[in-house]
Amino acid sequence: MASMVLAQAAGLAPARGEPASIYHATLAEQGKTAEISTDEMRRVLAQSSATVIDTRTRAEFDAGHIPGAHLLGAPPAEAVAAVTRLVAGDKSKALVLYCNGPFCQASRRLADGLAESGFGNVRRYQLGLPVWRALGGPVAIEIGGIARIISADRTAVFLDGRPAADFARGSVAAAHNAPAEDLTSGALKKLPLPDDDFNRRIVVFARDGVQARAMADVLGTRPWHNVSFFAGSGDEVIALAAGQ
Repeated sequence: MASMVLAQAAGLAPARGEPASIYHATLAEQGKTAEISTDEMRRVLAQSSATVIDTRTRAEFDAGHIPGAHLLGAPPAEAVAAVTRLVAGDKSKALVLYCNGPFCQASRRLADGLAESGFGNVRRYQLGLPVWRALGGPVAIEIGGIARIISADRTAVFLDGRPAADFARGSVAAAHNAPAEDLTSGALKKLPLPDDDFNRRIVVFARDGVQARAMADVLGTRPWHNVSFFAGSGDEVIALAAGQ
């Protein structure tokens, strides 16, 4: 019931045929392309049933994006042509676009342009990255985004998921150690994370991207809702920090 009230208060509506849940909600917009819910977006990613396109800028993508999404990286005037190249000219290919949420126009504009250009299977996750993140969806960060955080955001928390012995040999300055195996197994009962500001930016890295993603999935069920994981090697993050 609470999720239904939240959805109604936000102006959201359940996707067609779905129960009244915030995970099944869309904006119920009338447009040239259909919307999908958060639950549908999860299924698209799990089944690789569509090409997911991030319609934002490179800087925004680097700072955090839905894992598995393709960065279009083209100015608006060239966006349709860029999508056409991405799908090798196959305008029947299933596409899902997203951007910065309900009030962002990037995915709407591109979706309309694609529909007008003959693309026949375009949908939008118009709730976008903010709602995806708020509902516990994992968010990947690129090395360029980490570089910017290290240089500009002194409040960010880095969580190092490597074993304690590796952490002791060196890590990002002021990083906290939370071995991935302990976190994902439930052995780590108390997380070294701020409990006075659950909006604090948290960057997770580990031995590799598989470990970091597993940690992010666990954190997606906790109150901290500004978590991003690095899909590369933790050594890359440490080398970057050492050079700045």
